[in-house]
Amino acid sequence: MKKEKDVIILAHNYQIEEVQDTADFLGDSLGLSIEASKVKEKVILFCGVHFMAETAAILAPDKTVLTPDPGAGCPMADMITGKEMREWKEANPGLEAVCYVNTTAEVKAECDICCTSSNALEVVESLKGDKVLFAPDKNLAAYVARHSSKKIIPWDGYCYVHNNILPRHIQEEKRLHPAAEVWVHPECRPEVIELADKVFSTGGMVKEAQKTEKKEAIIGTEIDMITRLKRVNPAISYYPAKSNAVCSNMKKINMAKILRSLENMVFEVKVPGEIAQRAKKAIERMIAV
Repeated sequence: MKKEKDVIILAHNYQIEEVQDTADFLGDSLGLSIEASKVKEKVILFCGVHFMAETAAILAPDKTVLTPDPGAGCPMADMITGKEMREWKEANPGLEAVCYVNTTAEVKAECDICCTSSNALEVVESLKGDKVLFAPDKNLAAYVARHSSKKIIPWDGYCYVHNNILPRHIQEEKRLHPAAEVWVHPECRPEVIELADKVFSTGGMVKEAQKTEKKEAIIGTEIDMITRLKRVNPAISYYPAKSNAVCSNMKKINMAKILRSLENMVFEVKVPGEIAQRAKKAIERMIAV
């Protein structure tokens, strides 16, 4: 049916195993954004949360973008609105605003440049001023600030999945698995990052799994990242830093919903033209870095 209807299935690394199995392309936010901008198929079926499908619709305006579940949102993306971003910039004249890809199209339209967890530092360093606004994730902002020469002014947002991973979770896993290396996502709290051996986006974790000589790793991110890593290198023993680190929105997508999407060509994700045009500039500026 996918071939017959000229559909490509893109899926995020946090999707459940059956969805990962059916995807044509698996990746993190940056990889998925780049892939969406160059697909040849007429239809993109996006297995991820809503802002990701919006990004695909912005980058591929001539394609039909579908989501299997329009209710798969992102609480962090909802922690800032386009109006709040606009007012924040007005209150800080002359400063450029970096917005995480984990934001709505309306917010992207108001910011100067987007970033993902894999390129946030490079994006911030590419800007001319010595101060930047950074929304919405305060933990990613704190991580970038540790490595950047610029002053980062963060918005007070966070990913609940990563924010709920605490130092005691890492310490307990290290006690149980003393030989394991600790890999955490930069959306984790600063005090968790302090305990990590390495800090990676989900795409970075995939690359590390392909080349590491370590036999064990403690993974500080959403639990289905381990599903993805096992596909890449099943020889490593992976332990979740927190066994119930689950993004309930990512889990809304399953094979039954994908089948319904393919059969009925639902649910289409559209971004109003004027918003899409402005948001696209911020996303393309990021991809160019």
